[in-house]
Amino acid sequence: MSEQDDRKWWSKALLVGGVVGLVALPIGALGTKFGIWPFTVGFMLLAVGAVLGAAVFFLGIIAAVLANSRNMPQDKRSALIGVALSFVVVGLLGNQFLSATAVPPIHNISTDTESPPEFDKIVAIREAEGANPLAYSAEVAEAQRQAYPQIQSLVSATDADQMFAKAVMAVESLGMELVNEDSAQGIIEATDTTFWFGFKDDVVIRVTAEASGSVVDVRSVSRVGQSDLGKNAQRIGEILAAIKAG
Repeated sequence: MSEQDDRKWWSKALLVGGVVGLVALPIGALGTKFGIWPFTVGFMLLAVGAVLGAAVFFLGIIAAVLANSRNMPQDKRSALIGVALSFVVVGLLGNQFLSATAVPPIHNISTDTESPPEFDKIVAIREAEGANPLAYSAEVAEAQRQAYPQIQSLVSATDADQMFAKAVMAVESLGMELVNEDSAQGIIEATDTTFWFGFKDDVVIRVTAEASGSVVDVRSVSRVGQSDLGKNAQRIGEILAAIKAG
């Protein structure tokens, strides 16, 4: 009887471990977003979720096989539910890991790699928060060209004033916070906030008048973190697509 009770406790522990591992992911992310704790704590909770997920996944499979061989259907069910929950955790974090390894560890992306658009008002905001430096080095430019060859300036026959207006509308349509709108300099600055962790990435759009129309360049830079998992390049693509559709 005691051995059976121990098995039941073990299967329940696997179930609880699967639940805790899964719940740790959104709690860690949303706690960071709402300022309950710094992003380091949020990442620590992700690590807890990862460890629990991996442990429950492998131990749960063993427990399910054992429970099945000993005709313990309730324990088998609890173990399998724990395995299913941990599979979600391992899958989500594994996908993030693959995304991180598929792109270079950079967080500063620009359509113009030779003369990237310069920030203005946002510079002071980033400095006050101790954000990543804005320097765009030759090494970063080369890494970007290798990873994101599709990130190019938008050359248009539309005049600069119209393109500037389209760029402003694009920023607003994408739900970004408009920080600076300087038509004289042809500069638009905005901040985009990620859903889960609430990380803030800054964007500057430069509209340059040309004899044949205009050229639009976009730069997106993360405030924290070494790698952006490709988010800044994705954001630039979304902005350019929105401008074209405007």
